Amino acid sequence: MSKIPANEKYKGKGKRKCKICGTAKAVIRKYDLYICRRCFREVGESIGFRKY
Repeated sequence: MSKIPANEKYKGKGKRKCKICGTAKAVIRKYDLYICRRCFREVGESIGFRKY
């Protein structure tokens, strides 16, 4: 068997990671944020989102 190229090794949800903590779970992609929901709660206001 041939080796799988690095750019094709991960597909789908595993390829999208949080910019801050690196997790692949619960990533917010809207507006090209790519931040997980846990990190978003911490930095949301500082990047311009309002809390209601």
